[in-house]
Amino acid sequence: MTPSVLISGAGVAGTTAAYWLARHGWRVTVVERSAGQRSSGNPVDVRGPAWPVARDMGVLPVLRERATHADGVRVVDTAGRAIARLPMQTSPDALEIPRADLAAVLHRAASSHADFRYDDSIVAMTPDASGVDVVFDCATPQRFDLVVGADGLHSAVRRLEFGPESELVGHLGVWVATLPLGSAADDPRNVLMYNEPGRLVSLHPSSGKALVAFIFRGPAIPGLDHRDAERHRAIVTRAYAGAGWRVPELLERLPEADLYFDSVSRVALPTWTHGRVTLLGDAASCVSLFGEGSSLAMAGAHTLASSLATAGSDVAAGLRRYEATHRALTDAKIRHAGRAAALVVPKTRLGLAARNATARVLSRRPAAAA
Repeated sequence: MTPSVLISGAGVAGTTAAYWLARHGWRVTVVERSAGQRSSGNPVDVRGPAWPVARDMGVLPVLRERATHADGVRVVDTAGRAIARLPMQTSPDALEIPRADLAAVLHRAASSHADFRYDDSIVAMTPDASGVDVVFDCATPQRFDLVVGADGLHSAVRRLEFGPESELVGHLGVWVATLPLGSAADDPRNVLMYNEPGRLVSLHPSSGKALVAFIFRGPAIPGLDHRDAERHRAIVTRAYAGAGWRVPELLERLPEADLYFDSVSRVALPTWTHGRVTLLGDAASCVSLFGEGSSLAMAGAHTLASSLATAGSDVAAGLRRYEATHRALTDAKIRHAGRAAALVVPKTRLGLAARNATARVLSRRPAAAA
């Protein structure tokens, strides 16, 4: 009998898992709370362990077509003058692509292998030794042999099975908001980055239409609804009051923008699996400020599917193998999250001056010449 799996979340992790689980003989259903795929999201990397996954899915040609064109970062001052230019890491077996484009490509690859249900969500689960009974917000209740929570930092699957978010997710003191600029960037080859103590604004040329990112320091906000777009806009506006460079102009785009807004957080779980329920991607481990979360999500999805395939009918053994293998990749990234924040958004003027001085030195090296 064909085993069945329900995947919650149709993002990068969920769509990759849907493809590979179906390839390994599972009957796959994907449920997604949103009515469709998002158009926003910062650029992310496909590199390292994700590269062979994308290659074997046959999606590398279209990913290359949609890849961003940036090859450097220009640090600018209030007047827009370049302080330094740093080259972006490039490699023949790596690329950068807008998150929404990556998710769309992966969805297209998986769509003929799985049943995708949008505008619905899991509201209750009752797991036992052989499967999980699932109640949906809209669809008829159904039983599955396995449930995979690939539903992001605010995972409903994790909340229902592992505990409340307030006990499992820790805010790292940084917030991120991204939105499409609505037009092409003035500089098609460079990310423009402007800092003030505790806050950053960047313009990324992306693959044609520029993307704006606001990354800023701030405390946790108790009771914040991660779906409350109006409050998110108000938080960003308040955080950047009085900022220089092009910030006032960019803030004017907030009211109509498809805004992505969230906390940079660490997910701390002793295990990713309870019986026939397991977690994947951001639901299981934290994201990276430098876009590595998507590569790790793709790699984790492939590891999950291949581990289950190797284990055959012993699903528990497959899930143990998946977690042991993939934690070796994610744990180091989690430990370095604080260092990334210090580099991207220095807290003080002294820290910012030191970061910029280092950038100037690096930009003088021959390999970093503009």
